[in-house]
Amino acid sequence: DIVFNKASVYAAKSGDYTALATDDNAVHRFTANATLTLTAAATLGANWQYTVIADGGTVTIDPNGAETIDGAATLTVPNGYSAHLICSGSAFFTDKVLTRLQAKAESTAVGSFIDGMLLSNNSGNPNTHVDFAAGSVRSGSSFVSSASTITKRVNGTWAVGTGNGGLDAGSVAASATYFAYALRKDADLSFDVVFSTSATIGGVATTLLTGYTIVKCIGVVLTDASSNIRQFYMNGADEYSFVTPIRDALNITTSTTSTLLALTVPNGVKVKAKLRFMFSSSATTNSCLVHDPARGTLIAGGNDSGGNVGTMQVASGFAVGSDFVWTNTARQVRHVAGATGGLWVFNDGFTFPCGRFA
Repeated sequence: DIVFNKASVYAAKSGDYTALATDDNAVHRFTANATLTLTAAATLGANWQYTVIADGGTVTIDPNGAETIDGAATLTVPNGYSAHLICSGSAFFTDKVLTRLQAKAESTAVGSFIDGMLLSNNSGNPNTHVDFAAGSVRSGSSFVSSASTITKRVNGTWAVGTGNGGLDAGSVAASATYFAYALRKDADLSFDVVFSTSATIGGVATTLLTGYTIVKCIGVVLTDASSNIRQFYMNGADEYSFVTPIRDALNITTSTTSTLLALTVPNGVKVKAKLRFMFSSSATTNSCLVHDPARGTLIAGGNDSGGNVGTMQVASGFAVGSDFVWTNTARQVRHVAGATGGLWVFNDGFTFPCGRFA
């Protein structure tokens, strides 16, 4: 005897759907996030088969009542994957290809990067909410991606989903640094973000993050004296620019004694600050050098370590300059002059390297 399977029928779905007995051997392509509810296994019957293609969103497969799929209460098909379902008459199983692909992607992955996921102030709530653009993140064998922008706020404790709180613990503080970490939900590989004052993954409070893996730091936001997010815009290569430049020094005394100066940049990490300077001195051939503290204590002057801003050849005149200067982990740079003068420092932003290449 020759037995033929029921003809395969294709259909596109843009939202939630309940699979019926008449969908036997159907192929359904879901173009958005959706829940696929399965009719009772006894009703569908043994040998009922169905293929799910997630092409534009994550599909959560939910069997009827207490029935299971591959022994679990639900199965998530991430965007870009597919799964072939088979009914035994009492439960559901898959061909396990999805599980094998995900396991292989994790076990063979190498490297660390961020593709996209640029941060920006939310247009409706710029003082408290941050938008994260679509993209993907990898750190070693951990990988997560997001097909759409999500929003998290710094004025609330973490809760799953876009628009909800993002803090790992406590409440938003004034003049603070909040590092943004990409999260991957272990059950369905979905993306989320948590904010923490910790500059390392090991310091992130995980009490609220049960069932999630912290993948990688993907950015940073700063708050001002009123606990509002400092307005910024972000370019590729992890470069941040303040909407309004910050004056971090106002005619401070600089001299032949090398001195540390704190900037408005992230705390706990080294960043490359984008600085502009103004310098004035009664000495007509004076110059000032602002530099990375890791270089030690340098000497300003044409015959020494040089300078990045110097006065015009007129006593008490003004000169301007600019430079990209690395800070230490305490937000500081060093400044020194050939002779005593006054220094202004204007901060346009910084580069905080997370590994973003687009």
